Amino acid sequence: MHTILQDKRLIAFDLDGTLIDSVPDLTVAVQSALTEVGLTAPSEELVRDWVGNGAPMLVERALTWAIEQAPAQVLQATAYDAFMRHYSAAPNALTQLYPGVQPTLNALHQQGYKLVLITNKPERFITPILSHFELLPLFTLCLGGDSLAEKKPSPLPLLHAAQTLDIPPSASVMVGDSRHDIAAGKAAGFTTVALPYGYNHGEPIERSQPDLLIGSLLALTE
Repeated sequence: MHTILQDKRLIAFDLDGTLIDSVPDLTVAVQSALTEVGLTAPSEELVRDWVGNGAPMLVERALTWAIEQAPAQVLQATAYDAFMRHYSAAPNALTQLYPGVQPTLNALHQQGYKLVLITNKPERFITPILSHFELLPLFTLCLGGDSLAEKKPSPLPLLHAAQTLDIPPSASVMVGDSRHDIAAGKAAGFTTVALPYGYNHGEPIERSQPDLLIGSLLALTE
């Protein structure tokens, strides 16, 4: 195992942009939702820069782009309902695991680390996606963006996980791809590990100054 995991017991992972590349399926759902409300559909490249703050913000960013102003509440609600319907119908059609995810999670689980999933994605999608990739049994706890009163970059989900598993933040690690993951980890007192290949709104993750930057999750097992 990597030296940064020495004396650690809990490892929390982000989902989108860290374990899975979900942008293709999210793009289809966003495009379908905007088309349904009579607006121009964005490209996958644009959607990739909008992911990371949860589904409501993703839809809001798409609408703002399409109408060039903040959307009215009624339009936001209508488009969000359409997005959720389309994404629920096929959350795994095009989504793929990043290289090294499966063997890394298996190795960490076998070594006795408590693995936790902390995502800003709505909780309802966690089980179907993890089950599809046969990852669900590896996680002791899974938290979505609507599981608690606050989501990342708030430290609340991380602190909740640590408290639930009775593991101090000093013995915990947050692994993610965005500034929200790193900010939440630092605020919670977790050691932070960043990946450069995910969704960080076009900003290099190095600017968030994580404790460790790795090119692949496999580095955690080396």
